[in-house]
Amino acid sequence: MKLQPKTLFLIDGFGALLSAFLLGVVLVRFEPIVGMPVSTLYLLAFLPCLFALYDLICYLKVKKQVLLFLKGIATANLLYCILSTCLVVHHYAQLTALGLVYFIMELIIVLILVILQFKTAYKESTNS
Repeated sequence: MKLQPKTLFLIDGFGALLSAFLLGVVLVRFEPIVGMPVSTLYLLAFLPCLFALYDLICYLKVKKQVLLFLKGIATANLLYCILSTCLVVHHYAQLTALGLVYFIMELIIVLILVILQFKTAYKESTNS
């Protein structure tokens, strides 16, 4: 599957907005059912908001060194996965099965996106 770098910014941006909404609105409302503390959910929701802004700026403004910016968001997403995993481990005793499933699914989806971003950046740089 060949994706253009600019397309990946759009996909990542929409995904980040969805994550921010789910974490900062939906899961906060259902915190007892999920088990993750509200303050942690807000932290995890804030970061995708920053990522969505970065993606929008990259999509609209970046003309040169697009691959560098793509690697930047891929790295940010990878760091987000590490942070999210650490927080899941830290709050594991409080998490419900539903909460654990949500965070595992989010992790899988974001890691797939990270792989696509790094593969695209690598392929595009070797084709240039």
